[in-house]
Amino acid sequence: MPETVDILLLHAHTFTMEGEGVGYLADGAVAIRKDRIVDVGPTAMLQERYLAGETIDASHHALLPGLIDAHMHTPLAILRGVAQDIAHWMQRGLAPYARHLHRDAALAGVWLNVLEALKAGTTTMGDYATPIEGWAEIFATVGVRAVLTPLISAVPAGGMASWRIGELYPLDETIGEQSIRAAMEFANQWHGAENGRITVMYGPQGADMLTRDQLLHIKRLAAADGLMIHMHVAQGEREIDQMLKRYGKRTPAFLEQIGYLDDQLLAVHLTEATDEEAIQIASSGARMVLCSGSIGIIDGIVPPAVVFRAAGGSVALGSDQAAGNNCNNIFNEMKLTALFNKIKYRDPTVMPAWEVLRMATIEGAQALGMADEIGSIRPGKKADLILVDLNALNLTPVLTEPIRNIVPNLVYAASGREVDLVMVDGRILVRNGSVLRVDEEAVREEAQLRAQEVAEAVRRDPLHLDMALLQAMEEGKL
Repeated sequence: MPETVDILLLHAHTFTMEGEGVGYLADGAVAIRKDRIVDVGPTAMLQERYLAGETIDASHHALLPGLIDAHMHTPLAILRGVAQDIAHWMQRGLAPYARHLHRDAALAGVWLNVLEALKAGTTTMGDYATPIEGWAEIFATVGVRAVLTPLISAVPAGGMASWRIGELYPLDETIGEQSIRAAMEFANQWHGAENGRITVMYGPQGADMLTRDQLLHIKRLAAADGLMIHMHVAQGEREIDQMLKRYGKRTPAFLEQIGYLDDQLLAVHLTEATDEEAIQIASSGARMVLCSGSIGIIDGIVPPAVVFRAAGGSVALGSDQAAGNNCNNIFNEMKLTALFNKIKYRDPTVMPAWEVLRMATIEGAQALGMADEIGSIRPGKKADLILVDLNALNLTPVLTEPIRNIVPNLVYAASGREVDLVMVDGRILVRNGSVLRVDEEAVREEAQLRAQEVAEAVRRDPLHLDMALLQAMEEGKL
């Protein structure tokens, strides 16, 4: 007699991401009960074995684990496109806007970014933001999996826009301590919430943005609470310059000195890390998040992810922030990661499609310490799944012999708009490309309204006269 399950997905080109490759299963099926995958195998076998409350014919679709975006700044979606194609992007592009990012605008950005990423197949979002009231509630309401990192910093709010390039930051210990307390309160409230769907990491913004004692305090807290530390590391010349001026050491050497280099650290960017430093960090057990689109646009650099992985480190992909990267889409990050590294090494075999797909799924889960629960399609794991329509013109034709072309086309041709269905914890959040239970138009309208409010505040602020893109505006280039 057939067992009962809630959902049965049939006839899919299934990519389990199990083993060392992509775990392809032709005419594959997946059975789901509550929030878990209970079986994976050929369609004919699962059809005989299970009776489902809902059966979904996934013919002409790729079935994949939900994509993982390990590093985002969702509130900054409200500032999409205001800080790219310039040097010193943070101080001369982003900071003049960020100082006017009020709570309602920030939350509108979170709503916008979460829906954008979800519709493009991202099921796990590693967000990094000031823990304002209402931030976590958005992830809870939409139903995505979230690894939320409350930002911890001793840098005075809004000050960066008025500082001279190269000036040593005036760290405020009181602000830093308040930030630590806020992060602790947030972690106590939200870590493990929504049946474990929402978890928390501690987020010192960077080694240059807190005092040494505060960094050590955060490290002790994270160890005591069993939480990882999610931190920007060697993220640009600005940071390295600050570290040399304040401590006489580059960031990796300083972090080693204070005991940060271990498997508790999720190191974001490594933009300015040398190959030797990347090997050092990977060998320590720390994990890396690679944000190819963001760092390519704001720094013109390809971080040393190839070296990091060769040293045995796990690398996740991240979309970072829309103010400079312009989108939060892991399909975009997969393609850019593959292309940028091929160009960097002048070698077409570097970062092949199957490797970046693993970075967006199972290797990303490993980097977040969540590979036992997500990142591949295996009985017992969470039912975080996506269906991608292979009938889309840009993914046609579909060939399985003598060379299967589906994975290369997913990485090099897909845009995210081909995502047809998204499931998290066994709940369907996107069907036929539309988000369920959320009014997309209302989210878009609110984001536009709040963005215009922020832009008007920036226009009235005399500091905006130092923005790098004003000249391009005056010359009719934007």
